[in-house]
Amino acid sequence: MGIRAVESIRCANCNKLLARAEFARLEIKCPRCGTVNHLRAQSPSPERHRASSSPRNDAHGLAPASSPAPSRADPTPDR
Repeated sequence: MGIRAVESIRCANCNKLLARAEFARLEIKCPRCGTVNHLRAQSPSPERHRASSSPRNDAHGLAPASSPAPSRADPTPDR
């Protein structure tokens, strides 16, 4: 699902601002001149997904987390 921009809708006859909206199809009558405006949104360009440069190994497509260095449980020095 893409992000749509809010468009300013103006009368085709007198250029009065009728609305600011996101729409697929719209029919709106201008209160100033009475013209019925029929509008249809243009098809957005298809989204393109770019390939990631990081390795992906698990089933969910996430890169494996790096594991921290092992810590010693007993802080006493070796003898």
